[in-house]
Amino acid sequence: MSFGTDQIPHGKDRPVIQAQVMRKVAMRLIPFLAVAYFFNYLDRTNISFAKLTMSEDLGLTETMYGLASGLFFIGYVFLEVPSNLALHRFGARRWIARIVVSWGLVTAAMAFVNTPTALYITRILLGIAEAGFFPGIMLYLTFWFPRAVRVRLIGMFMLALPISSALGAPVSGAILQYLDGVFGFAGWQMLFLIQGIPTVLLGIAAWFYLTDHPRHAKWLTAAERQWLAATIESEHQTASQVGHASVGRTLRDPRVWTLGIVYFGIAYGLFALSFFLPTIVGGLAATFNAKFSILETGLIVAVPFACGAIAMVFWTRHSDRTGERVWHVALPALLAAVSIPMALYTNSPLATMAVISVTAIGIFCALPVFWYLPSIFLSGAGAAAGIALVNTLGASSGLVAPYLTGWLLDATGDSRAAMWVVGGFELVAVIAVLLLRKNLRAADIHRGSADAATSEASHNS
Repeated sequence: MSFGTDQIPHGKDRPVIQAQVMRKVAMRLIPFLAVAYFFNYLDRTNISFAKLTMSEDLGLTETMYGLASGLFFIGYVFLEVPSNLALHRFGARRWIARIVVSWGLVTAAMAFVNTPTALYITRILLGIAEAGFFPGIMLYLTFWFPRAVRVRLIGMFMLALPISSALGAPVSGAILQYLDGVFGFAGWQMLFLIQGIPTVLLGIAAWFYLTDHPRHAKWLTAAERQWLAATIESEHQTASQVGHASVGRTLRDPRVWTLGIVYFGIAYGLFALSFFLPTIVGGLAATFNAKFSILETGLIVAVPFACGAIAMVFWTRHSDRTGERVWHVALPALLAAVSIPMALYTNSPLATMAVISVTAIGIFCALPVFWYLPSIFLSGAGAAAGIALVNTLGASSGLVAPYLTGWLLDATGDSRAAMWVVGGFELVAVIAVLLLRKNLRAADIHRGSADAATSEASHNS
């Protein structure tokens, strides 16, 4: 079936072109963005594996390591909103390429640190370089995917997060174990080099590969470009009817700040697991009189993240199929809150990792559905600022979680207190999102009605 270059399909033709366009757009954008996000999270958290041998070389305590992990988020937090506004102004292609190249260069430079102070400085620079990538992608996806399919496709993109840990953990372990001494570099130095250089190449590719807006997509037909641009523009207009598009009003909206609290709680558990799970596995070996090689540690660490990836696919599809969002955030976050303290009272490494896998499932199921919520009432520059502010508040947990977890490990000698804190913050996320439930549901219903009215008006015109 084909459509004229000046014709936007209506009625029975609309589902046909929607499926056709979404398939093309998803195949074009999601794999590339997912690979970028894979390296994004890998380059942010590979310090957790480098620590296994780097700590002795640099003389790091658990608290010093936690500080180094968390310092990443200083520049990251302060530059999120400006970076997203720059993306909105200058275009995603240029800005995302700039971000990816710069963080890849800093990751590779971390191979040459030789003191704790140098490590602290490069971690701060890494956060500055990377600031704006994730909220920029969340904003970018609203330019391309209508609301009806957005959660599922965000979930496909965010699969890169657990996969980066599931694949990155054993790969990082293998690099540490088998490439130690190659070219005179320690294993942890090879880790930063091998995972930083491909990122630079990916950033260069982004400059030529990404398209800023559906109107510029030469890889779509004229009819497909017209339909997608009109659909997205219509949804952005109705978003401004139930919320706002201005930066000032967005930054004062209590819903945005409450969503930031929700994301803080969910992300706290994510960062605690990402930065300290290899250490926890090492602690299990000591507790249960077992012995794991670095590669075996990587394979064990991969299991919870692999479970989270599988569950994420089914959960996001269920959310899109039912149209329900808030409980699809609250229930998995509650699962994480309840399960993580239970891991502390198991009597075998297998049981402990099984419970931690349940926690990972809860965290990874909550994340992609959560990122649908800001788009209910934000659009335009307001969406750029609001999504960045929510991510800023959530990302600040990345500064708190590694340092507080490391401090509690040093102070108590085990991980029990630290994991209770993780459960507490996950519970805060559950309470906060349920407090927003009625407001978000009313806004979503209003927006759905406005979308339907716009579609009907377009059909009748």
